[in-house]
Order: sequence, then C-alpha cells, then structure tokens
Amino acid sequence: MNRRYRKTVIAGNWKMNMTATETKKFAEELKKIMPRAKWCDTLICVPACNIQTAAKAFKDLRISVGAENVYFEEKGAYTGEISADMLKDLGVKYVIVGHSERRQYFCETDTTVNKKVHAVLNAGMNPIICVGESLEQRETGITDEWIALQVKSALYGVPADKLRRCIIAYEPIWAIGTGKTATAEQAGEVCTNIRATIRSLYGARVARSVTIQYGGSMNPKNAAELLAQPDIDGGLIGGAALKPDQFVDIINAANQE
Repeated sequence: MNRRYRKTVIAGNWKMNMTATETKKFAEELKKIMPRAKWCDTLICVPACNIQTAAKAFKDLRISVGAENVYFEEKGAYTGEISADMLKDLGVKYVIVGHSERRQYFCETDTTVNKKVHAVLNAGMNPIICVGESLEQRETGITDEWIALQVKSALYGVPADKLRRCIIAYEPIWAIGTGKTATAEQAGEVCTNIRATIRSLYGARVARSVTIQYGGSMNPKNAAELLAQPDIDGGLIGGAALKPDQFVDIINAANQE
C-alpha cells in the first residue's frame, strides 16, 4: 500500500449470496466488531435485490454499497438488466465490472466491459474493473501481456480526470473460490505491471493515484502480507466478506501502518 498517493479500499463481493433478511443480520453482527476508526475505505457489493436493504443497514457503519454488475445502455428493451442510473438512484457508489465469472458464464467481452466502465463513470459512480489470467495463461508465460490487454481495453476512451475514479482489481482466475492464492510476490508483481501499463497510457502522476486491489482468495491469514506489497492497495474479497469476523480482520490488516 502507498497511502501517500492513493486510497486503500477493501471491497466485499457477495456474489449470489445473502437474502435481504440475512443482510440485516450481517450488519447487526458487524456493528458489534467494526473498528471505529479506519484508514481504508470499505464497501460491500451486494446482489441487486439487496441494495436498498444494504444501504440502510450499512449507513451507520460507514460502509458504501456497491453493485455486482450493470448494463451499459441507459434504458430500453433489455429485460432483466439494470442501468447505471437505476443503481445510482439507489445510492450505489461502486460497481464491479468484468468479473471473471461474468466473462466466463455470461459471455462478457473486453468490448462490453469497456462500455460498462463508461456507463458507470458517466453516471458518477466508481467502477471496480476486474482483470486476471487463467492457470493455462500463467503457465504459458503470457500473464503480463494478457492483463495489459485487458487493462488497455477496459480503459479505452477513459480520460485521465475520470481514471482517478477507477479501481483495478487483479483476480487470478485460478485463485478465485479455489482456496489457492497467488504468493504476495506473484500478486505484487502483476499489480506493479498493471500500474506500469496505466503509466504508459496516462503518465506517472496519474498512474500512482490509481487504486489496485488483489482479488484472489484474500483472507485474514494472508491479507497483511499481500497488502504490504507497494502496488496492492486493497482487496476484492469473496468468501471472507460473507463472515463479519473475517471481513473485519481484513479491514484491520488494511488499517495497519
């Protein structure tokens, strides 16, 4: 982490978990153990049907509410989709874009990810842009090239003044939900290369202001080591974000010097 230039952000991603009733219970348990003072920004991205409940439940905890997905059109005949303006009207501040599960199961492409990034930014919200490689891509030695392409594609047409609202989340696909985790050195190296890619596009001053998260099975045991890497500025937390005590442990790790 480098708090001198950029924010530390711990974000939960609940995926398709938690009912509205369970969201209220989670917030009640979290209130008992949430640190009063924290240096990092904290948010939880919840299923769309839980956004209103979460906004009320997390208000006193100073936890922002994020969405897990968005559609890139403003309105129209897109049954089942949710626009950026709809999310903003509910109080959403962050939106996950291009998560590997959506790329894999819902056929998202670099083109649609870029459109969603613009939709989120134009609505005044902050995109959390996910990038990452498969195990095969890592083993064949194309991790850096693959992720650089994803970053460049996602940020195509994004001006420098809006880039400061973007978060890049590095999530090695082989470490999501598998219990496997990249070593701190592996994760740090990729995040450094992500910043180098941004630097090549926008210059050093802008690049050092961008928050880059690690999103591959970060948990209370490895959070401090991962966050000690100079170019890892937070985490996109999956399973551990469903358990109040584990989520707080990660927040505490981010609050350390």
